[in-house]
Amino acid sequence: MRYFAALVTGLLTVALVWALNRSWGSIPAFGPLLSPFTGFWQNAETTHTNDEELSVAGTQEPVTVLIDDMAVPHVFARNDHDLYFAQGYLTARDRLWQMEFQTHAAAGRLSEVVGSRALELDRFNRRMGMGFGAEQTLAEMNKDPQTRAMLEAYSAGVNAWIRQLSPAKYPVEYKLLGYTPEDWTPLKCALLLKAMTSTLASGADDLLMTNVLRKYGPTVTADLFPNYPAHEDPIIPVGTKWDFIPLPIPEIPADSGQNIADLPDFAMTQAMKHPRANPAIGSNNWAVGAEKSATGHPILANDPHLTLSLPSIWYQIQLVSPTVNVYGASLPGSPNVIIGFNKDVAWGVTNVGSDVLDFYAIKFRDASRREYWHDNRWKPVRQRIEQIAVKGQPTVSDTVLYTHHGPVVYETGQKSFKRNIPVGYAAQWIAHKPSNELICFYQLNRARNFADYRKALAYYVAPAQNFVFADNQNDIAISPNGRFPLKWRQQGKFMLDGTNPADDWHGYIPAEQNPLVKNPPRHFVSSANQSSTDPTYPYYLNWIFAPYERGERINDRLAQMNRATIDSLRQLQNDVHNLRAADALPTLLPLLSEKGLKPAELQALQTLKQWKLNNDAAEVGPTIFTEWTTQLMRAVWADDFNEGDTLPMRPPTFDRTLTLMKRDTGSRWFDNTKTSAREHLPQIMQESFRATCDTLTRKYGAVGKNWAWGPYKSTDIRHLIPGLDAFSVMDLDVGGGAGIVNATTERTGPSWRMVVALGPEPKAYGVYPGGQSGNPGSPYYVNMVETWRQGKLNELLYFTSSQAKHARIRQRVTLK
Repeated sequence: MRYFAALVTGLLTVALVWALNRSWGSIPAFGPLLSPFTGFWQNAETTHTNDEELSVAGTQEPVTVLIDDMAVPHVFARNDHDLYFAQGYLTARDRLWQMEFQTHAAAGRLSEVVGSRALELDRFNRRMGMGFGAEQTLAEMNKDPQTRAMLEAYSAGVNAWIRQLSPAKYPVEYKLLGYTPEDWTPLKCALLLKAMTSTLASGADDLLMTNVLRKYGPTVTADLFPNYPAHEDPIIPVGTKWDFIPLPIPEIPADSGQNIADLPDFAMTQAMKHPRANPAIGSNNWAVGAEKSATGHPILANDPHLTLSLPSIWYQIQLVSPTVNVYGASLPGSPNVIIGFNKDVAWGVTNVGSDVLDFYAIKFRDASRREYWHDNRWKPVRQRIEQIAVKGQPTVSDTVLYTHHGPVVYETGQKSFKRNIPVGYAAQWIAHKPSNELICFYQLNRARNFADYRKALAYYVAPAQNFVFADNQNDIAISPNGRFPLKWRQQGKFMLDGTNPADDWHGYIPAEQNPLVKNPPRHFVSSANQSSTDPTYPYYLNWIFAPYERGERINDRLAQMNRATIDSLRQLQNDVHNLRAADALPTLLPLLSEKGLKPAELQALQTLKQWKLNNDAAEVGPTIFTEWTTQLMRAVWADDFNEGDTLPMRPPTFDRTLTLMKRDTGSRWFDNTKTSAREHLPQIMQESFRATCDTLTRKYGAVGKNWAWGPYKSTDIRHLIPGLDAFSVMDLDVGGGAGIVNATTERTGPSWRMVVALGPEPKAYGVYPGGQSGNPGSPYYVNMVETWRQGKLNELLYFTSSQAKHARIRQRVTLK
């Protein structure tokens, strides 16, 4: 019996070891993860203070790296090859898994890592042409010897780090998901740029707006969805003169996309409920001129708002060689600094939101789909076969059809992954076009003046950005910049006819005619994703941009500001005044009758009336206002603009709704068509306010501090792997909100705050919500989060010599 028990125990042990060291479908092997020799235990890090000399194959000459107390590397190389080699090596050292995971996602390869749960996402990214676009961009970058050398050096640096890694030192996410790093290639750099284009320039309301037009007709659609908002403070100030002769504007065809009777139906009965582009993702930037600055030189500020995630989106680095000395935020996986400064200039970016993604109805010749009708003739369809490897399952083969417009994202009978992507239409997208954004950033990193800034921007394609600029010659400027299609007015607001060449893009707006203002009379420039220009700009960029509130609040504050300092601009980045509430409450409150409200509801109303209109974390007012406006918008529009997946539509904006409330309280839109009674605006006000109080009471109890804005909003900085809360920072108590200058929402917010004061020596400060390291076991993984939460900034050390002495230098590393 004793031997039998021993045999059974031995067999169970062998079976357990075998089971733990193999994968089960998409479930990774847990043995390597738990192993004391190679598992997650090996990923704990300590603060390094001892100098190191590392032998690294691939450098041409020694490279000196100063590591400061924030783990920021300051790279001193004797040539540009070694500079970008070292950038790739150091970035991979801190962020390898993030770099690869994000490019896997862009390439439609997540199923290789996590199994079939990512299959539809992979299929969608491939059908949107992400890989195709990256290939076009790489081919264009390779035409330029300087760019090609930069990409090859960066990739070699990444691979030098990968090849010295042992399995025990793989980032913990590889161990969790059960896979290994692969060689880095220049294509991955291009994929990373396409991923950013997808995040910032893939929003499309064409389908939703065409459904509105189908249901309500052109008069109602034009009234509820105007082509320029009633309230706006554009990026290029009103009255700016356009110093160029514009190209002829294409004529609107008689049978344009606004006449949709002949376009095919696109019922979305099988569409997955995947959200459209996140409207909370935006950014702020501005620069004050010498006349407004306490230093007598310009000061520039930037805080791009993106999804808050870990590892952090950005990676701080200083790059120094005989041709450059630049500091700022880089994108892990791409060379150069993207947002930053050197001794002469500073620059930053916000998203433009131009309409660079249009959908065209395709008429195939027959069921074979080998030809399509365009310009009165049949044209050949090009097939692209996508092989999608799926962990634990057979490879999935998917055929994507390409026309001259672009890929037919979904064919009739297929499921659409996103609610706003139509079936049976080809996507024409700027991300598919050849481009070389790296030249732009290479030159910006080395810019010395305004002329260099303009020369660099001429190379930039996508995603279109508002490039703010300041230099030591006391010039400030801003330009909504990118490659903008030349269109007729509102072309792309609705679906387009893929058979009619008049609906095609008609070339591009010349780069030198992109909107620009330099040294305006108000002595500042700014952007917050609002309309690029007033309607006098001769070209069409889009019909809708971000709401006006952030931009107007920034402009109001800057207009009043004199003797600006780094700290006063830091405080503006953290401004939490709710301009939407300030504009709306004088209209909403008089329409809300107190008669019939319960005592608790009256208490909530009194709290709202006493609110100082700031979205501070401890305030209750912003909670009530935000929930009320959400309930109110639903009460006004859900019956008219919510047809589910069968006819997805976008509702009118809050700005348009408020205008309607001010001008026409008896509008038919305030009646709920789902009921037999006729509702009026005061009734909707009271019902929505009572629903607000009921919702908040049910979730948080009686009105009081439990309704505070910070806990209600509950900002999370989540790891890139969904559900991995142990590697996330949850429930941050922080103010701000959508439409607020400090635009911190539940999942989005300032991903990098930077303020740069130019002068004889630049002084700069910055922070992001995370840390330099992508390793959850590192002391530099989330060490900046509390500084970011408090609205503070760290000084950004700008060294001019590899022999610099500074109390914050913690380590000197030599790559040989």
